[in-house]
Amino acid sequence: MSLTARDLGLFAIMGAVLALVAMFQSPQLAITILNMSLISAIMALGVNMQWGYAGLFNVGIMGFTAVGGLAVVLIAQPPVPEAWAAGGLGILLGLMLGVATILAAVIVYKRMAPSKLRGIAIFAVLAVGYLVTSYVFGPAKQAVQAVNPASEGYLGGAGLPVVLAWPVGAVFAAGVAWLVGKVSLGLRSDYLAIATLGISEIVIAVLKHERWLARGVNNVTGIERPVARPIELQPVPWVQSLADTLGWTISQTASVVSGLGYSALFVIVLGILIWLAERALNSPWGRMMRAIRDNEVSARAMGKDVTRRHLMIFVLGSAVCGLAGAMMVSMDGQLTPGSYEPLRYTFLIWVMVIVGGSGNNWGAVLGAFVIWFLWVQVEPAGRWFMEIVTSGMADGSDLKQHLLSSAAYMRLLTMGVALLLMLRFAPRGLIPER
Repeated sequence: MSLTARDLGLFAIMGAVLALVAMFQSPQLAITILNMSLISAIMALGVNMQWGYAGLFNVGIMGFTAVGGLAVVLIAQPPVPEAWAAGGLGILLGLMLGVATILAAVIVYKRMAPSKLRGIAIFAVLAVGYLVTSYVFGPAKQAVQAVNPASEGYLGGAGLPVVLAWPVGAVFAAGVAWLVGKVSLGLRSDYLAIATLGISEIVIAVLKHERWLARGVNNVTGIERPVARPIELQPVPWVQSLADTLGWTISQTASVVSGLGYSALFVIVLGILIWLAERALNSPWGRMMRAIRDNEVSARAMGKDVTRRHLMIFVLGSAVCGLAGAMMVSMDGQLTPGSYEPLRYTFLIWVMVIVGGSGNNWGAVLGAFVIWFLWVQVEPAGRWFMEIVTSGMADGSDLKQHLLSSAAYMRLLTMGVALLLMLRFAPRGLIPER
């Protein structure tokens, strides 16, 4: 789909707004907004594939993003030899026993005729498997978590370059999505939403409480980054020369150069995804997906395997979200399971897709930039506005204190108002589907 002059104008306005932020606030803030907008745009693309192409209501985005972030730890972090010696083999054996238990239960379910005996047999297999797995897995997990718990207490990763974790994060998220899809894609849309939300919370709970995997709420820090840190760039001669030319401090220049390095990587990834998504959307496959979305009954009557196609697009969209999650963790240099919240990683992404234009890839990208900019800037703007409103009130006024303390909620109010205005005056989004 080619962009119209209006579409290009909207992107130009967004670029001008970021330029104003760089001029009147700081270049570092503008680049930070740009980088997070690019990552959010990739997540919005994944959701747009599921909802805009196929009408799948997935509210488990947070879980797939977290799985992508976990891949960075498992790929880029160095292994912990002491932890592996203490209980690594026991954990691997326990995981294999758990998988074997599930497979055995599935075999029993398929081989035996429906009866009470089958139910009893399945329960017996699961119970015995759980006891055996716990006997092997439990002590090994405790042994691993006891190894230098202040800074380690987990198995570590493979010690590979962090960029390799990006496609691996997509693969991990796709694998989880396949398992989820096999179970839940036969459900009606509202039940599918409930199922994906619950599964995403399970994923976050596992990350928080299974410390042997990624240190749980103790967080994994010091993850290798694909771009040099600002402190590593400060001694570089050309960075110092650039700082003198621009009249900036060396630390500010190094921060901007590092941020622009991430911007370049993210633009490349987003450009590739946009190119692939546009080709897919305008291909016979894309037209088939939209036909299934618009009239599922007619698509089934034409011989299309709707459930299989839904599973395919569900896996693809979730893989894109996992890729974005891996990119974000590699930029932050840390995995913090406690920071994954549905408001940020599910609701906000849905607002981006709706505001930008459901079913339009470029609309999802524009929506990500607009909404993330508002998300970052509205709270300080709300504080400034409340200070002006309360400037004439006495310092000890309860109303003044209440209004000032409520400024933090301006971003939530703004998101709601923006969504309502778009649904009222432009229900198809800023760049609607064509």
